[in-house]
Amino acid sequence: MKSLNKYIALLGLGAIILSACNKNLLEVTATDRISTDAIESDTAVLEAFIMNRYLGEKIISNEADGTNPGFGRGFEYSLWSSVTDESMYTNDDATWVVLRGQLSPENTGATGSIWARSYRSIRECNYAKKVLANITMSAAHKRHLEGELQFIRAFRYHDLIRNFGRVVLMGDTVYGLNDDLTKANLFERKSIQESMDYVIKELNEAIEKLPADNHQATWVAGRATKGAAMALKSRLLLYAASPLYNAGTWADAAKAAQDLISLNTYSLFTGGYRELFLTDRNPETIFARYYTKNANHVHLEIANGPNGYGGWGGNTPYQNLVDAYAMKNGQVPFNEDGTVNTASGYNPNNPYVDRDPRFDATILYNGSIYRGRAVETFTPKGQDSQEGNDNWNTSKTGYYLRKFMNDAYPLQNPWGNAGFQPWNYFRYAEILLNYAEAANEAYGPDVLPAGSTLTARQALNQVRSRPSVEMPAITGGTSKDEFRKHVRYERRVELAFEEHRFYDVRRWKIAMATENVPAYGVTITKDANGFVYKRKEAISGRSFEEKHYWLPIPRSEILSSNGQLEQNPSY
Repeated sequence: MKSLNKYIALLGLGAIILSACNKNLLEVTATDRISTDAIESDTAVLEAFIMNRYLGEKIISNEADGTNPGFGRGFEYSLWSSVTDESMYTNDDATWVVLRGQLSPENTGATGSIWARSYRSIRECNYAKKVLANITMSAAHKRHLEGELQFIRAFRYHDLIRNFGRVVLMGDTVYGLNDDLTKANLFERKSIQESMDYVIKELNEAIEKLPADNHQATWVAGRATKGAAMALKSRLLLYAASPLYNAGTWADAAKAAQDLISLNTYSLFTGGYRELFLTDRNPETIFARYYTKNANHVHLEIANGPNGYGGWGGNTPYQNLVDAYAMKNGQVPFNEDGTVNTASGYNPNNPYVDRDPRFDATILYNGSIYRGRAVETFTPKGQDSQEGNDNWNTSKTGYYLRKFMNDAYPLQNPWGNAGFQPWNYFRYAEILLNYAEAANEAYGPDVLPAGSTLTARQALNQVRSRPSVEMPAITGGTSKDEFRKHVRYERRVELAFEEHRFYDVRRWKIAMATENVPAYGVTITKDANGFVYKRKEAISGRSFEEKHYWLPIPRSEILSSNGQLEQNPSY
């Protein structure tokens, strides 16, 4: 892997340089880093090292300045939604090459850091695991830390599997300068089945070792718990059972979700769907990243706010996503042929009223009340249109992002005083939807599997009926195929912008359809009679090919392996 080879190369280069210098220089103690001696002898330093494995290094230029990346992209400037049919990033940020299907091993765009960062983290976990085995510490605490390292490592493998398919499994080995990497099978990519089996085994061990998550102060918030490991296992087994992977069963996926549900530790947040994403350590949170004033972070409000408010109009929702939201009565606004479903109550001249309440909580549209005034994306003279202030930051889709935004934080001059929202890696609604999908595929919507407390339909309806959403229940009489459509709708709107859509359409193998639809926006013209809405293409050339079900491994990684690392097909 590049991360390993780069690490070894840098150490080798450093040794060559030092050997050519005055030997007295070798006696200078570095003050900008912690020595390996300290890590290997001081339990507090070792634990701090382990805690920092939840973060990574900035590897490519389009990642947010000053922010240590976590798992996934999280609160980077361009969200992962902006390489899907959810949104586009107004100022590109290396996302357009992905949505236009121009990915190549030489040009990986916003996806380019996943391989290197994941393997770097895996090596760091292996190193910490080796040190941990030889350090003096209470057996119970050491067991917790072992489980924590196995969870972090499993998360990194999960990120590799869902982006690249077959991966290289490193085991517990920590490769060094004197190892013959050509004889270590270091570049052999295992099958998806072998890769999944390895990570699930790691998670099963982590589940046994990690502390329970009781939302108390017994374990630092943001660190892995039993619930976090079970949530990752649930997601991985759902992926494994899906058509793209074909490496597991729906029954196993349903059981993994049910096991987590049966802990009775988590519940749906009842304080409002929008507030869910602004509230630290609420009962729905299973595993999250937390931000404080002393931590680097992206200032979400200015990064995504409308240009008329002084915002940069970052991740702007597509009309494609807007059209997906059902009406509040549960009916879809459009028929499958694209015509208006007149029975739904949808009004093309007033398109944003009476929609699924999650629409209002997720998307800013013309007429949304935001920070004391109505959003104006219309022309002429709309404050948040290209005729408003800072027009270079105007949304190209006609919409702006509302989800995650906290109106209590300043939008203008926010530096150090905004962007403290948590980022949920796992929350309970995902687990309920994992269960609903897997149980339906394995048994149908209304069968109560042995050992389960819910049918697929009951799990889905729990999410739909949460306070502030209160969408009509999906009632009986639907087939497995019909219920699948309800599950996919629910995942799309409930989990919007949370890094699921990219992987869902691929694992379902529907991306050839969803990702080849043009990227739509809206133009709104104000006249004497009100507003006229017209669909437009927000960005041209959106494209997806079969090879894009997996990302290309960066060419630099292939070259670093001396050609031993196998590239994904058709790249």
